[in-house]
Amino acid sequence: MKNQLKLGIPKGSLQNATIALFKRSGWNININGRSYFPEIDDDTIECAICRAQEMSNYVESGTLDVGLTGKDWIAENKSDIHVVTDLVYSKVSSRPARWVLAVPFDSPIKKIEDCAGKKIATEMTNFTRQYFKEHNIDVNVEFSWGATEAKVVSGLVDAIVEVTETESTIKAHGLRVIHELMQTNTQLIANHNAWKDAQKRAKIEQIALLLKGALQGAKMVGIKMNVPEEKMEDVIGMLPSLNAPTVAPLYHTKWFSVEIVVSSDVVRDLIPELLKHGAEGIIEYPLNKII
Repeated sequence: MKNQLKLGIPKGSLQNATIALFKRSGWNININGRSYFPEIDDDTIECAICRAQEMSNYVESGTLDVGLTGKDWIAENKSDIHVVTDLVYSKVSSRPARWVLAVPFDSPIKKIEDCAGKKIATEMTNFTRQYFKEHNIDVNVEFSWGATEAKVVSGLVDAIVEVTETESTIKAHGLRVIHELMQTNTQLIANHNAWKDAQKRAKIEQIALLLKGALQGAKMVGIKMNVPEEKMEDVIGMLPSLNAPTVAPLYHTKWFSVEIVVSSDVVRDLIPELLKHGAEGIIEYPLNKII
């Protein structure tokens, strides 16, 4: 099909989370074996898989019209692209990841200024050099091809700049974090020419809308319950709903059906309280999207 939107799916740790997010949003992406060109059930889109570290370069060049990658790799590559929207998701959590400066637990380095004259390993060399330059700290930054934590543990370097969400891997290697350089999250990015193309822009905006709706839906649940008339004010007063709850009278009774949307974090505490305040027949259900 002419004028198909060329969509980049990040390879690696974000790949499965991205495909799952698209599925919640309404698109099924099927990866066949080792193919770098997955099938998608939308004939206006063609997919390609590439490393998140390279995604912004491919989008900038026009090889891809749109893609998903981290804010960190856009900064690292200094790519000239259009950021459509932020999408906070990952394989581990819904929190932004952090690029941190870490050293061995017994290292004499206590703060970032102590790194002057030291050797630092990282995969994100351009950003790290620029960061230390802006802080007037002279360091030797070298590229790490992987297993970055092991380099500082074995004494090959004095410190590392590494990405983390929970710090579990860093702590498992006997390291401690002494400074945070940046927070990063996934972003939907577009080539400037694709963004100017009315047909492609409409498709990109549709994707952005539904991806954000799916992420929002994953954080919320719906709750439906029956409440007697004399308990309504008590129950309504304790509901932390997205908007005012939906209330409908039950046929030929003095009971009401009450429906709300709430954060999934509060449900385990909320449901027992609802029962105590007179609610019955409580149903909790997942939400696919919230637009």
